[in-house]
Amino acid sequence: MSSIDSRSAAFLQEMGIAPLWTLRGAPEIPAPAAEAAPEPEAKAEVAPAPAPVAYSEAHMVPKSAPMLAPYSEAHMIPAPKAPAADSAWGEEPPAPPATDEEIGRMDWAQLKTAIASCTRCGLCKGARKPVQGTGAQQAIWLVAAGASTASDEKERQPLSGEPGKLLVNMLAAVELSRESNVWVTNLIKCRPASANGGDRAPTADEAAACKPYLERELALSGASMVLTLGQIAANALQGKPLSSPLAGSRGQVHQFNGARLVTTLHPGELLRRGTDKALAWADLCLARSHDGRPG
Repeated sequence: MSSIDSRSAAFLQEMGIAPLWTLRGAPEIPAPAAEAAPEPEAKAEVAPAPAPVAYSEAHMVPKSAPMLAPYSEAHMIPAPKAPAADSAWGEEPPAPPATDEEIGRMDWAQLKTAIASCTRCGLCKGARKPVQGTGAQQAIWLVAAGASTASDEKERQPLSGEPGKLLVNMLAAVELSRESNVWVTNLIKCRPASANGGDRAPTADEAAACKPYLERELALSGASMVLTLGQIAANALQGKPLSSPLAGSRGQVHQFNGARLVTTLHPGELLRRGTDKALAWADLCLARSHDGRPG
């Protein structure tokens, strides 16, 4: 093997790697002279550290720092809203229904509001809209039918459609009108619907839930005569089972909450059985003779 020449040895020496062996008789390579240590550089002057800045305890913002412009509400990111409370109604839970005593102290505006938001029975569910009474708020007669119908619900007034037109003629025959001196209402404001969406007979509980509203309508209107149309209203206001025959109360003058009460057939029945119009005329004449008007 060839020996390491002087140049290679100097290179290895520079890298700090001494040869592990040398040939016998090879000339020694002098170690390179150590380089002189560099002169120490003059230290640069170091500026003194700035004094600590005082902080406000409330906001931890340097007192000497410039105040930032406040954010406008329009640029602030709103906090996420909490999910609405789960309710069987699909919205916020309804307010407790008005009690009988509360209804008995209401004025017209409060009464209409209470009817519009009523939850006293289950008829208000399913997007039902109660049908408010209409007519003269200061009345001589209060005319009450049984339950709201699909036609009433559509036209937003009680005794609508063809039965309503017949009622107008019946009232005109005794010198009355819905606009000037009669308040017309349904005992049951929300339409009772069957499973297939048709009209059905109301239950006793549904009639009892709505009865305080009619009682307050009578008190506010000041009517001296109540004329019931059909079996449901007649029996409910007399405290009888709703299925009791109407014939048992026709032809008599009853009392209801300080007013006189006369029962007659519903105009819808009269349209189906024209021969019964004579019976209805006798009932109208009976009511006319006891409503307090002269003559």
